[in-house]
Amino acid sequence: MQPTLRRSGHILQVSSIGGIVAFPGVGLYHASKWALEAFSDTLSQEVSQFGIKVTLVEPSGFNTDWAGSSAVHASKNPIYDSIRNVRPPRPKPGDPKASAAAILKVVDSENPPLRLLLGKFAADWVKEVYPRRLATWAEWESVSRAADGT
Repeated sequence: MQPTLRRSGHILQVSSIGGIVAFPGVGLYHASKWALEAFSDTLSQEVSQFGIKVTLVEPSGFNTDWAGSSAVHASKNPIYDSIRNVRPPRPKPGDPKASAAAILKVVDSENPPLRLLLGKFAADWVKEVYPRRLATWAEWESVSRAADGT
């Protein structure tokens, strides 16, 4: 029996601002989010021909037990004390009800974005991160181009 193609749909992937920027001490978390970002970007290209849309939801922090008692922590190695004491920015926690409304707006959109930042911190942070990345890439552009051997 052949499956019926609906030629529509919308996949929502919950990523994080941690899929765009990285902070010390949570490298494995960032690695998982960056992998989800790449997978979802590729998936969006693969399923668009079937009318399926993909959106990565990239929220700032929310008032959850993310790093509390629900987390599994490794034994602390004193060599990392200086890194452990570095505190990433702590944004005001996002509002789940307002975020739900934002996500529903995306779901109802005819042309939803691949990436949706949620929260003021996320929206502001990328405006700091990407210009620095672009500047670095521009500074090293001649080296990048020289790698072609031309």
